[in-house]
Amino acid sequence: FKKKEGIDLRGDSKAMIRIKDAGEKAKIELSTTLSTSINLPYLSQKEGNPVHLTMELTRAKLESLIEPTLKRLDPIMQRAVSDAKLSALNIDKVLLVGGPTRMPSVQQRFKQFFGGKEPEHSVDPMECVALGASIQAGIIAGDVEDLLLLDVTPLSLGVETLGGVSTKLIERNSTIPTEKSQVFSTAADNQPAVTINVLQGERAMSKDNIPLGMFHLTGIPPARRGIPQIEVKFSIDADGIVHVTAKDLGTGKETGITVTGAQGLTPEEIREKVQTAEEFEEEDKLIRELIEAKNNADSTIYQTRKLIEDNKDKIQENEKTEIEAAIKSLEEDLKTDDVSRIKLGLENLQKSMHGFSERIYQSQAQDQVYQQAAEQAQRAAGGMDGGPPGGMGGIPPGGMGDAPSGETGAGGASYKSEQDKKKDKKKVVDVEWDESDE
Repeated sequence: FKKKEGIDLRGDSKAMIRIKDAGEKAKIELSTTLSTSINLPYLSQKEGNPVHLTMELTRAKLESLIEPTLKRLDPIMQRAVSDAKLSALNIDKVLLVGGPTRMPSVQQRFKQFFGGKEPEHSVDPMECVALGASIQAGIIAGDVEDLLLLDVTPLSLGVETLGGVSTKLIERNSTIPTEKSQVFSTAADNQPAVTINVLQGERAMSKDNIPLGMFHLTGIPPARRGIPQIEVKFSIDADGIVHVTAKDLGTGKETGITVTGAQGLTPEEIREKVQTAEEFEEEDKLIRELIEAKNNADSTIYQTRKLIEDNKDKIQENEKTEIEAAIKSLEEDLKTDDVSRIKLGLENLQKSMHGFSERIYQSQAQDQVYQQAAEQAQRAAGGMDGGPPGGMGGIPPGGMGDAPSGETGAGGASYKSEQDKKKDKKKVVDVEWDESDE
């Protein structure tokens, strides 16, 4: 119209409303016809004379205009089936929802994506949402039985952990209601409190996600880092309300918050968040890998020094010199952002510890055998039966554990009661938890 008449209508709100209405009408008509006319009399004026808009619009022209929008359908459909852990060929029926799905070009796009499967035409696309809302209302009111509509979380939920990493507890598209928990620990010796920063989003780093709330769990008894066990639990009820709690498993102390706006994003905002996460997936992966490598190296240095401090009488001077050199080298590696260098330095430190750690475990295992043999002799003298022979498993030989000195052993037979076995099993779990947490 501007090219033909020399009039720019974008500053005329009334004219723009008329054009939008006419365009909507033409789009609807072209779903069933190949061509339609657009007539807008007295749309504007030029030199005191009225100017009219009259044009012919074909379906082919409309489809060429909306082609960029149609291309956006493919990744959205692919994401939908991927989130459902299915493939396009696993879909039995394709239901069309919303007026634009009446357009032949849109239906053809669906058909191509789903391997030639024709979309379902038995339900009016304009009535689908209203029907779904009515069914859900009936379920809530108790008028509809034996039918369940499952809702899902639009974005992942998690907490911020060491290094600014976002750790997910509830993944995107999890059906609700749902509940997930994970055990974390402290990052420093004698840490009296932890801060729980609740996040929503798909990015690897907390700063790139949506903060939903923050709270503190205080009163943690003094202990070495990695010893306290803090259970963080997320639960989402049927109304989409998120409840987050943090509990010190040692003292039983618990606190938490309730988040009511966790799913208040518009569909467009949710799509934008997911697309952004996909765009930066490789970059986020590299950043997270670097932070996790640094955290792992720092944790290993801490545990190594702790092990040496607790076993001063068992380490040889040449071993101590080699280990301290490996620690110093790894600390220099940590000043860089070279993941390969950090991992190599960590590997060198672990190798330097093998002989020392193996000797400690063998010594502890031998001490346990002597102690248990003495206990068995004492029970026998008192007329009590000894427990069945058994060995403690779950600790890789030569590896470093995070359990306190005297709680781990490797090799050698031992005599243990069922209660002792349960205690040993708990110790193995503690070691696995510490290693994964660190």
